[in-house]
Amino acid sequence: MKLNELSDNPGAVKARTRVGRGIGSGKGKTAGRGVKGQKSRSGVSIKGFEGGQMPLYRRLPKRGFNNYNFRKVYAVVNLSRLQQAVDAKKLDPKQPVNAAALIEAGVIQKEHDGLKILAKGEVSVALTIEAAKASKAAVAAVEKAGGSVALPEAVEKPASKKRRHLAMKNRDAN
Repeated sequence: MKLNELSDNPGAVKARTRVGRGIGSGKGKTAGRGVKGQKSRSGVSIKGFEGGQMPLYRRLPKRGFNNYNFRKVYAVVNLSRLQQAVDAKKLDPKQPVNAAALIEAGVIQKEHDGLKILAKGEVSVALTIEAAKASKAAVAAVEKAGGSVALPEAVEKPASKKRRHLAMKNRDAN
């Protein structure tokens, strides 16, 4: 048998319906679209149109704001996943556990904007974790097992009223 002799079983591949090829075909004239009107034309979809009534998505008030340009995406890891990696000898508990070590162990694929540790599951080994964020419960669980979690120092921004007050004070001083 040669590659040019391969073919599908008879009836396995059905030919597509060729619409608009005369009334004898059964799919001629209106080509299965019904008759007349905007929806019978090509390239038209009227999603959310309610017959001239104000559509629901316009009747409801707009709420909130999501600034997707500046959002941070974290590589999230649960404690149970860290314990699995240690048990499988993919993570060395004596070495610091950071994003690079987790990528090498196959726990996460990308670092994204940092590593975030969550408290689902338990850890029975003392781990030194370096992460961008961690839940309080996760930090408590790691410290209970004899390990530690190193987080970057949080920089506090002054409150907006305070900032305004300082700006006014500086302006008056000049």
